[in-house]
Amino acid sequence: MTAWFRSEGYPVNHKRVARLMRKRGIEAIYPKPRTSVPHPEHRVYPYLLRGVEVNRTHQVWSTDIPYIRLHGGFIYLVVVRDWYSRYVLSWALSITMEVSFCLAALNEALSGAQPEIFNSDQGAQFTSCNFTGRLESAGIRISMDGRGRAMDNILQSGENWVSSLWDVS
Repeated sequence: MTAWFRSEGYPVNHKRVARLMRKRGIEAIYPKPRTSVPHPEHRVYPYLLRGVEVNRTHQVWSTDIPYIRLHGGFIYLVVVRDWYSRYVLSWALSITMEVSFCLAALNEALSGAQPEIFNSDQGAQFTSCNFTGRLESAGIRISMDGRGRAMDNILQSGENWVSSLWDVS
């Protein structure tokens, strides 16, 4: 919008255009990442990690779905990670938010070891019967972050575990 107004001879900057658009209730139409939408009929499990000291490998695993912005939309990355070692146990990419790519990453991680507790958010992929059933059949306790708990995936050192995926160490 700013570029168009400038091409028409109006001396505006992006802040003015954004303010006027907000004031008029105008917003851009584009696909938005909706990575943690709960399904109303799926069971939500309690958060089990409040006050728990994670002090060994395979005590707690977690998963999340960050999105990667592409020119035509988004691609989704699911990662299964050990909380103590911060090791990425498995990952998968998908262009949709279907449970199948999450289940594939979970099955790959479980082929090598098994955690005591598995933590996730309340997204429909992680509350689905297929996903929770796989965890329950393996005897793994399920923990789910509360709604709006964006800080639950930040490690004790303050490092965001998703951004640390790219660390080579």
